[in-house]
Amino acid sequence: MSAAPGAARIGPNAITQVAGALERALGQAPTQALMRSAGLGEYLRAPPRQMVDEREVIALHTILRERLQPRTAGAIAREAGERTGDYLLAHRIPRPVQRVLRLLPARWASRVLLRAITRHAWTFAGSGHFRARAGRPVVIEIGDCPICRGAHASAALCGYYTATFARLYRELVHPRAQVRESACIATGSAACRFEIDWS
Repeated sequence: MSAAPGAARIGPNAITQVAGALERALGQAPTQALMRSAGLGEYLRAPPRQMVDEREVIALHTILRERLQPRTAGAIAREAGERTGDYLLAHRIPRPVQRVLRLLPARWASRVLLRAITRHAWTFAGSGHFRARAGRPVVIEIGDCPICRGAHASAALCGYYTATFARLYRELVHPRAQVRESACIATGSAACRFEIDWS
């Protein structure tokens, strides 16, 4: 799928890490079939390295939910989120910054990390509306969230984001940080809401 002029874009991890988690869980052939069903067959030959059209991310996460059992789709989304967190730690957050965050009290480290997440929200929220509030708990909201846009469910669907935030907070703020999606647009809420706390 080619990007429309001015289309919102999202970092390629929302596709590449899902594909990696899919292949580990289901194998190569089912992964290829799902990617083609999502209209992303071109990425089987050359995985994206630049920002992608958010519609491609929406299509892939929609296919996961449509073609897989809810438990399987959720587990794959969470693993992809963890893998995305690992990628960010390895390639996007400088090592000296990581060392400083680990030395700070959790409440201060959380504020610094949350400011960084907010600055880079455009890379993962696409055309969604991002808001964040520091404190205990930290609250992150994504209105018109691309991961579950157009979906209807009885439970929250944004395991990808939940797992990414959890990986970063546990590594950089507090090892017992917990992330809970307390509201989701797929269940009728105005925004997907993530609450982060630690003890």
